[in-house]
Amino acid sequence: MKYFKYVRIVLAALMLFGITALLLDTTDGAVLRHWLGWMPKVQFLPAVLALNVVMVVTILLVTLLIGRLYCSIVCPMGIFQDIFTWFHKLIFGKRRPFRYRKPANWLRYTVLALFVLLMVFGLNAIAALIAPYSAYARMVTNIHSTGLPLVVAIVTLVVIGLMSFMYGRLWCNTICPVGSLLGLVSKFRLFGIKIDADKCVSCRKCEHGCKAMCINIDNHTVDHSRCVDCWACMANCKLGAVSLGRLSGKPGNSGSSDTPADPSRRKFVATTVAVGAAATLHAQEQKLDGGLAVIEDKQVPERQVPLKPAGAISLKNFESRCTACQLCVSKCPEHVLRPSTGLTNLLQPYMAFDQGYCRTACTRCSEVCPTGAIQPIAHEQKTAISIGHAVVLPDNCISCGACARHCPSMAISMVDGKPAVNEAKCLGCGACEYYCPARPMTAIYVEGRERHVEI
Repeated sequence: MKYFKYVRIVLAALMLFGITALLLDTTDGAVLRHWLGWMPKVQFLPAVLALNVVMVVTILLVTLLIGRLYCSIVCPMGIFQDIFTWFHKLIFGKRRPFRYRKPANWLRYTVLALFVLLMVFGLNAIAALIAPYSAYARMVTNIHSTGLPLVVAIVTLVVIGLMSFMYGRLWCNTICPVGSLLGLVSKFRLFGIKIDADKCVSCRKCEHGCKAMCINIDNHTVDHSRCVDCWACMANCKLGAVSLGRLSGKPGNSGSSDTPADPSRRKFVATTVAVGAAATLHAQEQKLDGGLAVIEDKQVPERQVPLKPAGAISLKNFESRCTACQLCVSKCPEHVLRPSTGLTNLLQPYMAFDQGYCRTACTRCSEVCPTGAIQPIAHEQKTAISIGHAVVLPDNCISCGACARHCPSMAISMVDGKPAVNEAKCLGCGACEYYCPARPMTAIYVEGRERHVEI
């Protein structure tokens, strides 16, 4: 069993390298998506928002069976923290010994409750700031960005990096909502770390090597709600006093948690799962199209309804499912997708056409989205989906006809020297807005649709 630690490290490294490669890839990435595209989809929150019941149930069952393997092998943010813990040893020559700390349950469950409430009320862009996969993805993709995305990336790196450098998996067991939820489930696991008091000589090697700070060697107990199953304790114990085995769940048992499971905790778990299910259902609500009136007096393309890519179905569907992981932003070849700075949709992507337009043959964002915020669509499907419609500002028009020439759906024609838009044919791709030479204010722009329509 002492080799379990090294098997886990190899699997975790492969997961971290794979997800990071996907996030940083700036090429077509077809090969990477073919072999590694499943990695974002097995992350817990994206699986919940995508209604991937099989994956969610699998993660919960594995946690109930053997503990938080998800946190130690699958979650990139968890693995990222382990790297900073290792940096401490590399810099100072020896690992700073960890010591048992009492769980900050009041903080863990308060943050978890606030996270769930934010999701229920549709503010998942704010909630996703501390969601582990989303936070890691934003940190990786935005570290070379500018403005607010760069600030968020640096703050995430510094805060979580320092916490990990000094205190191991403290962030996992105090702030991370996924860690707190899986920790609740893990309290009732069937198998976990056990300490044989008869073999133990209280050398504290297991406690000093526990980055979750959940081993209390004085009582020979393990807090399984915080144990992330790194199995370093088994590798450190040379006497075989620490092992992986079936737990009795009885108070005082050598492998039990510090506090026994009680009905109130079971009720809390059930309530949390129920509220989480409600949040998932709430995320699927969609509202009807509206607010598409042309605003003639606009001088710049300040859209009343933000544009979302084909496959998003509706503005409500997109905003309720998107975790702002920036994977679609990093894969957009025309740099049309940008992270928002709005409070209610913080860092969620929106579309802008100053550097390019959404080409009808490109479906990369729909191919990489792990949550279902952008549903997978084929190229031919995209040419039949309208995400918005062009709006003409005649006073700014110089009658060059560039918008009509570049419209891929031939929805624009020139009438008396001015562009006329056939909304029934307009895709909302932004080609007209991009190619319009009128400066400093464009003469045509695209207004989004709250609900996409087939044409």
